[in-house]
Amino acid sequence: MEFEIGDKKKKLRFSHKGKLSPRLIGPCEIIERVRPVTYRLLLPSKLEKIYSVFHVLMLRRYRFDLSHVIAPSKIEIRSDMTYEEEPIRILAREVKELRNKKIPLVKIWWN
Repeated sequence: MEFEIGDKKKKLRFSHKGKLSPRLIGPCEIIERVRPVTYRLLLPSKLEKIYSVFHVLMLRRYRFDLSHVIAPSKIEIRSDMTYEEEPIRILAREVKELRNKKIPLVKIWWN
């Protein structure tokens, strides 16, 4: 498997895996081909402490999809840098039971 400089790639997750945790992080741009099977990536600032050279087996090709693009919504920000949120409706209710207490959870659609 070979990639070109400037390609967008997803890379493997660095923290421990869970059932619902995402497996891939990205997309990240390939900056340089270091060796035949290793590539240097342009990592986001939150991953600046991580070594940026990855083996080809740790990379997956990013396939562009318009559903990945999120349109920004217009938010009116006041002069004191605050904004107002309004609940539209309740999507789900659930009660989480721990050993000796119950925690009510509510999923709300906000405007």
